[in-house]
Amino acid sequence: MAQTFFFYDLETSGLNARDSRIMQFAGIRTDTDFNPIGEPYNVLVALNDDTLPSPEALLVTGITPQQTVTDGYTEAQFARLLTDEVFTDDTVAIGFNNIRFDDEFVRHLFWRTFNDPYEWCWKNGRGRWDLLDVVRMVRALRPDGIVWPEIDGKASNKLELLTKVNGIDHLKAHDALSDVEALIAVTKLIRDKQPQMYKYLFSVRDKKAVKSLVNLDDKKPFVYTSGRYDAEHAKTTVAFPLTSGKNGNVIVYDLRYDPSAVVDLSPDELKKKLNASWEERNADGFVKVPVKELQYNRAPAVAPLGVLEQAGAWERIHLDAATIEKHRDALLRAPHFAENIRSLFENRADFPKSKDVEVQLYDGFVGDRDKLRIETVRNATERELTDFHPEFSDERLSPLLLHYKARNFPRTLTQSESVEWEQWRTQRIANQLPAFMKSFEKLSAGETDEGKLFIFEEMKLWLESIAPADTSNQDSMD
Repeated sequence: MAQTFFFYDLETSGLNARDSRIMQFAGIRTDTDFNPIGEPYNVLVALNDDTLPSPEALLVTGITPQQTVTDGYTEAQFARLLTDEVFTDDTVAIGFNNIRFDDEFVRHLFWRTFNDPYEWCWKNGRGRWDLLDVVRMVRALRPDGIVWPEIDGKASNKLELLTKVNGIDHLKAHDALSDVEALIAVTKLIRDKQPQMYKYLFSVRDKKAVKSLVNLDDKKPFVYTSGRYDAEHAKTTVAFPLTSGKNGNVIVYDLRYDPSAVVDLSPDELKKKLNASWEERNADGFVKVPVKELQYNRAPAVAPLGVLEQAGAWERIHLDAATIEKHRDALLRAPHFAENIRSLFENRADFPKSKDVEVQLYDGFVGDRDKLRIETVRNATERELTDFHPEFSDERLSPLLLHYKARNFPRTLTQSESVEWEQWRTQRIANQLPAFMKSFEKLSAGETDEGKLFIFEEMKLWLESIAPADTSNQDSMD
C-alpha cells in the first residue's frame, strides 16, 4: 500500500492522559503531497459519568459533557473507529505536540478498551511525526520564506499565530478539525519553503534513524531542538550523547554549558541538583546539570552539525564551533561524570505506582497468553460479555474488564459488579471534586459573558447528574 499521512488533533477534558478523557477527535487523511483522501473525521466521544472535566479545558473548547453524551461514540466504538479506519497500515500519524499529548491519550484509550496501546503507531508500516519541534528547528536553522510570530517581542510557535501571520485560514483555534486544517497548511508551508529541511526531518523521525545519528559509540555532537531548552536560544542547542539511559534511551549533555562546573560534583551533589525544585532551579547562582533523556522512539528533532554551516545558523542559536569542541573535550576527559549520571538515571525513582488499573499502562507489558484473551474481549458482543470471565494472568486485566463493561456495556454487569463499579466511580469523582470546585469558583466569579455562563451552567448540571448527593458541594455552586 502507498504511504499516507493522517493529520489529527484531540480536544480533551483535561491535560493529564492518565485521568482525563478524549472529548473530540478530528483528522484528515492525505497522500504524501497533502492531497485529501476521503472525508474528514470530526466526532465527539461520550464523557463517562466517572469524570469531572477541567473547567479551563471546557472554556477553551466550548464542548460540554452533555454534547458528547448526546452525539458521541462510546470509548469502545471510538477505539474501533481508530483501529479500523484511521491508524491503518502504512499510515503516518501527524500532529502538533501529539507525541507528548495526543498520542498519550490514544495510548491510554486503547489500554482501557482492550486494544494494543503501541502497535497503532509502528506496526505494518505505521509511523508518527510531531510537527511542533519541526517548526521550532526550522525557525532556528532555516527561517527564510516563512513569517515567524512573536508575542511581546518573544518568539511564539503557536499554531494559531503561525497561520495568522502567514495568511493561512484558521477559522476556529482549539476546534479539532480547524486545527487539523491549519496543521496541514503549516506542514505544506514548511515543505514548500524549506524542502531540504522538511525532507531530512521526515526521514529521521523513526527510531533507527535517530539512533544512527545519536550514537553512543561515535560520541559525535548533534543539533537538537526540544521544548526543554531555552526559548532565548530558539529551543535549539548542540548536544552530546553522554551515556545510556533507561529502556535503551540515551542521556545527552547540552554543550552550551561548560562541564567544568559539574563534572567533579559527587553523586549526591548531582542528585540534589537533578531533583531540585522549580524555585531552587530559578534561584540566583543555581548551577544546573544540563542533561536530559532523549527517547529514540519519540521522533525528536535532531540533525548533524553540518546544518549549522549555512550562514547565520550558529548565530541564531548563540553558539560557535570552538565552544562546542572545548566542552566536548572536557566531557571526554571526565568519564567518571558520565558514569555518575548513568547511575543516577538508572536508579532514579519512578513515579509511585497507582492502585488504579486504568493508569497502570506503563507498569509492564501484557504477556502473550493474555493478548489472546484481550482480543477475545475486544471482539465480544454485549451478549457474549455478560457471561465472559477470562482467567487473566495479568492482575490488572480483570478489574480493567469490569470498567470496560461498565462504561461501554453497562447491562452486562451483575449486581455485585454494579456495586463494585459504583464504589470505584464514586471515589474517583470524590478525588476529582476539590480541584474541580476550586477551578470552577475561581473562573466563574464575576463572569458576565453569556457563552461562558452557559458552559458553567452545563458543568454545574453535569456535576449534579453524576455525583452522589453527599459529594456534590452544590451549595457552593449556587
